Amino acid sequence: MRAIRQHEFGGPEVLRLEEVPDPTPGQGQVRIRVEAAGVHRLDTSIRAADLPETMLPTLPMTPGREVAGVVDEIGEGVDPDWEDAKVVAHLGPGSSGGYAELVLAEERQLYRRPDGLDSPEAVAAIGTGRTSAGVLALADIKPDDVVVVTSAAGGMGAILLQGIRNAGARAVGLAGSAEKLEIARRFGAQTAIDYRRDGWLERLRDEEPRITVLLDGAGGDVPRQIHATMEAEARMVRFSGDNDGYTGKATIHDILGPWIQGRVKEFEQASLEAAADGTRRPYVGSTFPLAEAAAAHAALENRETTGKVVLVTR
Repeated sequence: MRAIRQHEFGGPEVLRLEEVPDPTPGQGQVRIRVEAAGVHRLDTSIRAADLPETMLPTLPMTPGREVAGVVDEIGEGVDPDWEDAKVVAHLGPGSSGGYAELVLAEERQLYRRPDGLDSPEAVAAIGTGRTSAGVLALADIKPDDVVVVTSAAGGMGAILLQGIRNAGARAVGLAGSAEKLEIARRFGAQTAIDYRRDGWLERLRDEEPRITVLLDGAGGDVPRQIHATMEAEARMVRFSGDNDGYTGKATIHDILGPWIQGRVKEFEQASLEAAADGTRRPYVGSTFPLAEAAAAHAALENRETTGKVVLVTR
């Protein structure tokens, strides 16, 4: 089979397409013929070794933790009903192997792909969607809230905007270009502001003087500046991993870590159901062939993508 392999840490160019042996499922495992694999910002951090050493994998390795496709072989002890099933799976926070034509998954990680979702959408739901479901649960948005979403044209941003709309609250989307602002509006932003333009914060405060919730997965100066203007009764849900330098009064809730890990299956199921019934439909804005994984990483790091970024095998 073909797979993306990483033999060293570095820039996107370290990701190379190679021929490797087909994997064989063991006890309790299935083999999935991959149709789509999710590209996550964490994948780029792992590739560049931009994480604590204890979080880095042993090389060489194949990146990727979110996959969708068809089960083409089952291991011992697996329910035979999984044979030939259309499935989606998150391989786990410490796992990898998704950027490949074939991948092994544990039976317990499998979900049947809901009718009406294609493989790229299912991949977005199982990864980006599950985190979004957790963010919305923790934010507990009410109809009288005014909610700001950073990176509003990204995969999570599009889902969060839909969740805000469903709650009856007012949605504010921040994005970095005219094209991305239009995407934010499409998914529910009633106010859309380009944070790359001078005076963006003043415009935000003029148009939305009462911000009660901030949802941030971008990190950096933009959420820090917004947080500094929020009142003490407001709240922020942070899922960027960028945790230092916040000086405002609003309460900060961090979703990454034990809180969400204890509810992963709940949020995966909720996300797939919401995607299937259309209440929070994933937005896959950027797809690349498997062989162009390096280009996908570069585009994601350069903020040239919209929606969820997905590799497709055909």
